[in-house]
Amino acid sequence: MVKHTATSVVTIERFIIEQERMFPEATGSLSAILYDIALAAKMIASKVRRAGLVDILGAMDTQNVQGEIQQKLDVFANETIIKAMDHTGRLCAMASEEEPDIINIPEQFKCGNYVLLFDPLDGSSNIDINVSVGTIFSVLRCPEGADPTQADAFMQPGTQQLAAGYAVYGPTTLLVLTVGDGGAASRSTASRVPSC
Repeated sequence: MVKHTATSVVTIERFIIEQERMFPEATGSLSAILYDIALAAKMIASKVRRAGLVDILGAMDTQNVQGEIQQKLDVFANETIIKAMDHTGRLCAMASEEEPDIINIPEQFKCGNYVLLFDPLDGSSNIDINVSVGTIFSVLRCPEGADPTQADAFMQPGTQQLAAGYAVYGPTTLLVLTVGDGGAASRSTASRVPSC
């Protein structure tokens, strides 16, 4: 691993690459999942930043699995993560706080060996008062012989997590990520690209 100094620039991409190199048996699939999550977080951050300017604030007429009223941004964030992840061939299923059932990979796409659990927009009821909100996620390997359409594929001890993290959407977007045994974590701040 590269020794970091005070002038080192450790991007999320660099962190993921360095962590992958620590595992010679790594195929790159987990790294690709993390890149896709980072992309979805950037897309969600863009919409959250403009929430007061576009018609994305307010409640829907639906509830999530916790019985909470879904916000428009909840639905957008949920759909963004699902669509960023469902076609890649790396996941075999997903579970979201916004969905009552396990999210299966569409038949036209290849299934992978990993499951993703996520809360697409935690704290979304606070968005109307300009309080930070975020995405929480966990990546696990689907156990050998497990049916990814069943809860057993997701109900694993925390020690089985391969990666976990969160994104906070506020004045800046902050992505915090840990992989492996949790001994290393990366905190990345996404730069905002000015719109034209």
